[in-house]
Amino acid sequence: MSDFINRFWSDYVAVVSLLSILGCVILLWLTARKRVAASADNTTGHVWDEDLREANNPLPMWWVGLFVLTIVFGLGYLAVFPGLGSFRGQSDWTSRGEYEAEVARATQELAPVYAKYAAMPVEEVARDPQARAIGERLFMGNCAQCHGSDARGSKGFPNLTDKDWLHGGTPEKIIETITKGRVGVMPPMAAAVGSPDDVKNVANYVLSLSGEPHDSVRAGLGKSKFTACAACHGIGGVGNQALGAPNLSDRIWLHGYGEAAIIQMINSGKHNEMPAQEGRLTEAQIRMVASYVWGLSNNSAVASTP
Repeated sequence: MSDFINRFWSDYVAVVSLLSILGCVILLWLTARKRVAASADNTTGHVWDEDLREANNPLPMWWVGLFVLTIVFGLGYLAVFPGLGSFRGQSDWTSRGEYEAEVARATQELAPVYAKYAAMPVEEVARDPQARAIGERLFMGNCAQCHGSDARGSKGFPNLTDKDWLHGGTPEKIIETITKGRVGVMPPMAAAVGSPDDVKNVANYVLSLSGEPHDSVRAGLGKSKFTACAACHGIGGVGNQALGAPNLSDRIWLHGYGEAAIIQMINSGKHNEMPAQEGRLTEAQIRMVASYVWGLSNNSAVASTP
């Protein structure tokens, strides 16, 4: 309820909750007091389906007792736990606090497991079957939503199983990326490149860098205009990991392949963000995920482990 901009809805929930319980009390009290005049055969005179008659029997005491207990329990629950609008309850219980306590317990229980790998280099951890299994589970729970369960990514989400790294694929860089996250920004470059025809020429030059099908005449004309892009992507489009600028001379296309996709990128630019995982994962868990990810792109080194 703290998300509301005023107390109206908080008070509304509290009032409805209490009125509902009060209504149950009144209903129980009225039914206990009211006595319907019965005929000699103890029926009320109501008949359905020709011969189905309503008897005038009181509620069983066990049923009444359960009803009363339900009311008492409801009042007790609302006094102890949050449920009356913004009232936090006497226990000061919150779902966030419950979650954080469970995480703390789990972290404490798993500390000895992670301690085993704390002093080991990431490359060595990646070769340990148990560590790989732990890293894979952490990856599935925290990374697979974007990079896929096989870590091969999709359009806009990098493939983690190849050797193409925007910011570097060393264990240290992978840990840094997971911990701090990444923000990738390519500004719209059409104005710097020139006319729409110049943009198309540059797109064909970019395609030529990796040997993709292209218009060679346009590619020749676009080479000089590519200087506006070379500041980040480097001469020859080999990329710059210090800036996170992609290598344009390979055949790996993160945001789409072909002339139209490249023109769109030059005209509109792109903003990509990977959220930081510190605070969500512990330092030990980040090392385990980094070890698993490093092993995905260095599977030959991992597979050669005795």
